Amino acid sequence: MLALADVVRRHGPDYLERHGSAVPRRHVRALSALVRCRTGALGGHLAECSACGREHLLFHSCHHRACPRCGHGATSRWLERQRELLLPVPYFHVVFTLPAELRRAVREHQQALIGALFRAAFDSLEALCADPRWLGGRVGALAVLHTWTRTLEWHPHVHLLVPAGGLADDGRTWRTPPRRRQPFLVPVRALADKFRGLFLHLARRAVPAVALPVIPDKRWVVFAKPVARPSVVLDYLGRYVHRTALSEKAITACDDHAVSFTYRDGGDGSRRSMTLPAHELLRRFLQHVPLRGLHRVRAFGLLHPRQRPVLRRLQLLLASTQPPTGDDVPGALQPRPRCPHCHERALRRLRRLSAEQCANFAARAPSFQPFARGPPVTAHPVPLS
Repeated sequence: MLALADVVRRHGPDYLERHGSAVPRRHVRALSALVRCRTGALGGHLAECSACGREHLLFHSCHHRACPRCGHGATSRWLERQRELLLPVPYFHVVFTLPAELRRAVREHQQALIGALFRAAFDSLEALCADPRWLGGRVGALAVLHTWTRTLEWHPHVHLLVPAGGLADDGRTWRTPPRRRQPFLVPVRALADKFRGLFLHLARRAVPAVALPVIPDKRWVVFAKPVARPSVVLDYLGRYVHRTALSEKAITACDDHAVSFTYRDGGDGSRRSMTLPAHELLRRFLQHVPLRGLHRVRAFGLLHPRQRPVLRRLQLLLASTQPPTGDDVPGALQPRPRCPHCHERALRRLRRLSAEQCANFAARAPSFQPFARGPPVTAHPVPLS
């Protein structure tokens, strides 16, 4: 199976040479991390299987936020923590999307405008939910930033997981949306108009020197629907927290000029294939590498960490389930990795190895097969400059 690292090894050096200083440093670091991930360049651990007695070399991961190989363990821990904070009430999935005319400005000024996008999305929702006609209470939301489409185009939008209710001013009464024929939180058109005004206000204040395009007649898109099981939405959002725009299994072909990958069509759900020039695919992929220090997940209102005592009282008030025990507790011991020979979960780490020790170990045992495949011998490493 082709890996994204194989594409980077084949086309990364030429991409960096052709574009030179125009490539941001965070993109160079991302390419370097992808090339070195799970290879001897990062060192590893020597492990022994207690079932079959064989020794295996476990290469270390890069833990870069753009790496599709890393993040599974971090995503699992994040999901465990978020499930602990769920309220036993219905939830809504709300999506705020920016119009196409503003996307380039957001990409060029991410540090300022991504924050404005988060703040405008929740503040518009909070303002309408505080209106007694709709809810009349304080709300909370878990927000996750998503910047790519299925074809890796730049498309910033924010997903919000929102409890269907709010806390009244007395701090003890839980208010629910008015009963209607269809599940309903707030009017979506009013929410979109509120979001439009707040974002433009915050964006102009954050980057006053940037001339934002004027789009007076275009309606902004806000999507909201009830969800029967909030854990399903959490699993969906978890794919974006510690993962990247392109999964390993999506890449189907790579040659000297182009790369092919598959994606799911948003209209009919069918699988489709796309072939792009290699440099264009790298450009599309790298534009989704987040800025250093930029948080793609943020909590607001009742779900903010500072409101944790209030949230715990709400869980008791609304008859929440008991805290998880045993293996479901965050931080519980994870099962041992499987042995690649006998497939038993019996690998026991013996000692840590540096990059030089990994190379020496492989030289002493040429027939030894490491647990994680390293780069080809003829590969040219991507410079760390």
